[in-house]
Amino acid sequence: MPLDRRHFLLQSGSAAAVVALFGQGCASTPAPPSTRPGETLGFTGVPASLRDGIVVPPEYEWQLLYPWGSPTGVAGRMPLFAPDAGNSADDQAVQAGMHHDGMHFFALDASGERGLLVMNHEYTDEQLLHTDGVKEWTAAKVRKSLHAMGVSVIEVRRNGQGWQQVLPSPFARRVHGNTPMRIAGPAAGTPLMRTAANPAGDAVFGTFANCAMGVTPWGTYLTCEENFHGYFGGPKEAARNATPAQRRYGTVAGSQWVEYWRFDERFDLSRHPNEPHRFGWVVEIDPFDPTATPVKRTALGRKRQESATCTIATDGRLVVYMGDDSRFEYIYKFVSRDKVHPGTDAAARAANRHLLDEGTLYAARYDAGGRGKWLELTHGRDGLDAAHGFADQAEVLIHARLAGDVVGATKMDRPEWIAIHPQSGEVYVTLTNNSQRGDAGKPGPDAANPRAANLFGGILRWREDAGDAASTGFSWDHFALAGDPAQPGSGARYPTAGADMFGAPDGLHFDRGGLLWIQTDLSGQVIGKPPYTSLGNNQMLCADPASGRIKRFLTGPNGCEITGCVVTPDRRTLFVNIQHPGEARDDGDTKHNSAWPDGAEPGSARPRSATLAIRRRDGGIVGT
Repeated sequence: MPLDRRHFLLQSGSAAAVVALFGQGCASTPAPPSTRPGETLGFTGVPASLRDGIVVPPEYEWQLLYPWGSPTGVAGRMPLFAPDAGNSADDQAVQAGMHHDGMHFFALDASGERGLLVMNHEYTDEQLLHTDGVKEWTAAKVRKSLHAMGVSVIEVRRNGQGWQQVLPSPFARRVHGNTPMRIAGPAAGTPLMRTAANPAGDAVFGTFANCAMGVTPWGTYLTCEENFHGYFGGPKEAARNATPAQRRYGTVAGSQWVEYWRFDERFDLSRHPNEPHRFGWVVEIDPFDPTATPVKRTALGRKRQESATCTIATDGRLVVYMGDDSRFEYIYKFVSRDKVHPGTDAAARAANRHLLDEGTLYAARYDAGGRGKWLELTHGRDGLDAAHGFADQAEVLIHARLAGDVVGATKMDRPEWIAIHPQSGEVYVTLTNNSQRGDAGKPGPDAANPRAANLFGGILRWREDAGDAASTGFSWDHFALAGDPAQPGSGARYPTAGADMFGAPDGLHFDRGGLLWIQTDLSGQVIGKPPYTSLGNNQMLCADPASGRIKRFLTGPNGCEITGCVVTPDRRTLFVNIQHPGEARDDGDTKHNSAWPDGAEPGSARPRSATLAIRRRDGGIVGT
């Protein structure tokens, strides 16, 4: 999700018994179902389109699941969606949140036809969420807004009618902006984490701004807190006292997107300056235990988290790859101190309970010539000391962006989702765009980010030395530089001449067969306009890295982002999220240009983010 004008407009109103553990790209994935030669990307590609609806290949079909406001399935608490947005804050706490994003499928049986879908809800469109929009803010609206973000855990099952949500379900759960959570790791309990409400600095209410995600080898879900900064505010006059760290993270009074601070004092930066330090983390959730307390894992560093993609190093330690989705920010890697305890049952989850609390955090440097190095972010090394503003390791982690500056990491073009090839172990990252690259006073092009005014983004990949994810050296190259090659000076480059073009790559997912699913997030304000005209609405493509072929698989409704893709273990169902359909194309326009999925014409219904279940009509492997 880009940090741009649209975020402000939409939110302020101013304008498993058997668990599929490694669907997000862990190198320990079992061998995939076989695919006959010539079948890969054998589907009929779909053209770029501005059609207000879902388009998939003719040999595929899709179903709608769990749109915003649907009951989550908590027994005795299943309020239906009110089309006029009349649901209360208490209703929203047990309903699908807004703006579905990162997602994973955890199988509950050996057939893979019963499982848990766990998904993020990234942000709120206040105009849609409340019956009267934001003409007037109230404490009740703040509560409802906080309840519309976070994470859903729902149970789904496939039968003769396709995929259906199980209602009620003993697993059903909403985790949201008021859910009690534990803070763990090196920053827990330290001075910058302490507040008036929590003097111990070890507990916090809520997670929000949940974008990408990850899955641990022991079967827990990692949700990433991305643009948390926009929810903190305060009187504008307090901005003059903002520290360099606050300015770097965007937690500056007067710059908020929503007016939470007027009705919930923990969001008032002038009164509780440490509260934002308790957000911007990777949060671990046990999807199999609805009573388990989520945990914020501070050893992984604080940033605008994008992705927490797990794999296992040669020696058995856990490795987590992360991006920081802002212009000129960094790519990170965490390597655990201890080895992963094998297994996916409750005992294994308990045995690995502290694995994410001890280890080493690194930031990436991409050098010319296709080589790179992981730079250690450890207090007392490479300038990370009191002289540079870091009193201890907790401050290095809380201000990971500033630590990356000191060690000389490479400033990237908005690093977002990270995916790992299940056979080769190659790591792929989307760099969504950076229109400010090369502007006066901003970093210019470099080897890893070669285009000034980078409007279209691309996909970069690397190979860790000796095939070991814990290595501190790697080689890298560009898998694709996105855009329209027909436009003079675009700099677009794809691995093959016949590849379907795209722009603003965001979501990435490797299925077990090694097919790479690519999702795009062009802002609603640029869709259909030069220089993006030829790209149409946002889309999902499928790539075969072995051949370099890239083929368009899906196009979405007006204004939407395509995100949150996951393929079931048998590779016969693909779940994907349609986020913020109807996002206005005109800067300053609060009218939605789609009523998907409930209405045929804009204005006929409130657009609702939702999940699709996509299958081949003949029941075969998706992507073939």
